[in-house]
Amino acid sequence: MAEQVATLAGGCFWCVEAVFDDLVGVSSVESGYIGGQVVNPTYRQVCGGDTGHAEAIRIRFDADVIGYGDLLDIFFAVHDATQLNRQGNDVGPQYRSAIFPNSPEQEAEAQAAIARAQAESDRPIVTTIEPDAPWYPAEDYHQEYFAREGASNPYCQAVVAPKLAKFRKSYAAQLKAAPAQ
Repeated sequence: MAEQVATLAGGCFWCVEAVFDDLVGVSSVESGYIGGQVVNPTYRQVCGGDTGHAEAIRIRFDADVIGYGDLLDIFFAVHDATQLNRQGNDVGPQYRSAIFPNSPEQEAEAQAAIARAQAESDRPIVTTIEPDAPWYPAEDYHQEYFAREGASNPYCQAVVAPKLAKFRKSYAAQLKAAPAQ
């Protein structure tokens, strides 16, 4: 097993965490904060938009099963990388589209993935490649949020569920098992 870590910010972490949890080769997905100047930020601080952090996910994956480039292609398929500092109604720098590579190889793959995404888009891709930075796990209640709260949370039903359904249909061959819901 060649375990690696990918750190991606694509808007609200509840939305992207649910997608990557389903993939074969992914062992864990953790929601958290990266890229800011405050040590141990809280959700409330990050939501204020002035800590510099992005809501992000940290994916642990087996590179022998699913490649970093494949994860990046899925990342671009499940969020709007043409929206600067926002995803839908979530607005602010904490919702930016960013990739935080942890090696020169990941940085090169990130540049290639952005180029692939740009080739398929008629609008400019605004995803940034940012330096790896300290990672701060989000509070426990954010972890696996959609799995625990998705059925009863109106935001999840309106935003996360349709995104997850589209993902599951498009990537059915790469899913761990038939998901609930």
